[in-house]
Amino acid sequence: MKSSRNKIVNDPVWGFIELDVDLLVELIEHPYFQRLRRIKQLGLSSLVYPGANHTRFEHAIGTIHLVRSALDILKKKGNKITAEEEEGVMAALLLHDIGHGPFSHALEQSIVQGVSHEELSLIYMHELNSEMDGRLTLAIEIFLNRYPKQFLHQLVSSQLDMDRLDFLKRDSFYSGVSEGVVSSERIIKMLNVKNDHLVVEVKGIYSVEKFLIARRLMYWQVYLHKTVISAEYMMIKVLQRASELSSSGAQIHASGSLALFINRTIEAEDFRSPDAQVRKQALSHFANLDDADVLCTLKEWMKHPDPILSNLSLALINRRLFKIKLSNSATSEHKLNNLRQLSVDRFNITLKEADFLVIEGEITNSAYDSEAGTINILYKNGKLKDIKEASDINLEGLTKTVRKHFVCYPGDILTR
Repeated sequence: MKSSRNKIVNDPVWGFIELDVDLLVELIEHPYFQRLRRIKQLGLSSLVYPGANHTRFEHAIGTIHLVRSALDILKKKGNKITAEEEEGVMAALLLHDIGHGPFSHALEQSIVQGVSHEELSLIYMHELNSEMDGRLTLAIEIFLNRYPKQFLHQLVSSQLDMDRLDFLKRDSFYSGVSEGVVSSERIIKMLNVKNDHLVVEVKGIYSVEKFLIARRLMYWQVYLHKTVISAEYMMIKVLQRASELSSSGAQIHASGSLALFINRTIEAEDFRSPDAQVRKQALSHFANLDDADVLCTLKEWMKHPDPILSNLSLALINRRLFKIKLSNSATSEHKLNNLRQLSVDRFNITLKEADFLVIEGEITNSAYDSEAGTINILYKNGKLKDIKEASDINLEGLTKTVRKHFVCYPGDILTR
């Protein structure tokens, strides 16, 4: 499956990555994939960590480097993996994030409601498979865990997959948060297959422990940083407001294809339509969207007569983010009503409209959810143990889902 168009990518995290498989090169050169260059991996996290401007494009390339190393290790340990299976796993990983919209997770249910990025990724894979005469069929089977060798799917999606190994180290590198550094190479060298499932040999147990701890810390320090949460929910609210105004007949300008989604001309069911033309058109318009469309549109909305739309847009563009408070319990209705009334007085809006400015919700963090899959440690005698049992440190705290409530609001309403 070697490529006649051998390419080398110089990646700051992993070094030189060789792309020498025709299918991978063709996928990378496709406009659907090139669009990932214009979508930030960490959404709005650069408002807190200025260096976190890396993209989904380089993350996807990074997973190829890791899975190639993992496949080589598994083959050396006697596990039979064909060239076609290697190609399928690499293609599945390369495309696993292709369904992400602008600012990645931040706007997942805002641009198109009712469809996840995982489902969109699969729809794009089917579309590309049609264009490429079925050459992605194996990749799709692996992606969906319908291929007989389950360990191949676990390399793509599991508690210890190549996706997580890349994004933890990559996000740590660009954000500067050193707690996310994990021994990816060490973990990969300790991988093996037992009973058709991916396992980690016992010598790698400490690296797995570090991986789980790093995952927990990165969620609190980066992915769920309270200022990032404030910015993301402000972005969600500004798009909701734009859609509401559009539905009521107001003139809402938006950049390019974004207007079709703001005006609900394209909705979730269009992506699932049995009509190939409808489906393809929806995919094409979604593929035209990236971070730049949203930012350009926000700059237009800064001048909109609606005080909610304009103030949210202005605050995001100029980084005047809402004040946010985290707590272990939900904010009382009395306090929420007080904040809403202050917003009404400050911005001359209705009490109902104040919900766009006083935002409540909750965030959760679970570093290791054994119900979603396990990380099994392989001992020299052939026995397997879940990492929770195998570890000599208490990992119970990492297996529990920590839930925190938040409320965010314009800080200046308290000073007037």
